[in-house]
Amino acid sequence: MNPENALLREIYRINSHLPAKRPTLVQLLASEEPSVRLRDGSRHSFRKAELERIKDLLDPGDEEKLLLPIVLEIVSDFRGYFRVRGKVAVKVIDRLLGSYDPLDEPEEKLYPRYLLPRVRRELPTTTTYAFIAE
Repeated sequence: MNPENALLREIYRINSHLPAKRPTLVQLLASEEPSVRLRDGSRHSFRKAELERIKDLLDPGDEEKLLLPIVLEIVSDFRGYFRVRGKVAVKVIDRLLGSYDPLDEPEEKLYPRYLLPRVRRELPTTTTYAFIAE
């Protein structure tokens, strides 16, 4: 067995909690019971209050662009950091942490890993982990 294939299969297995398809914030806010189907077949529910909080962090129109849950990537190459991808997702995390700069809106950003518990504590149903090997 190729060790690289075994590693990729293991990473896929530990990421089975990720959504099969990520809806937009607008779609979730319009839903009576906002949820998403996960890769393992189970469902993940979002708290309405949390969705509203995220909407309040965004500029008008951004709720149509934000896919949820926001994926907090734990990347093997970035020890001590996690990555967030997507301009609107980065904006949410920056505003949540009080580090938003309107003159710098990157498509992806690295954050110190010690901030993970704070992000997860404040947005427990609208964020999730993904483990990435690069």
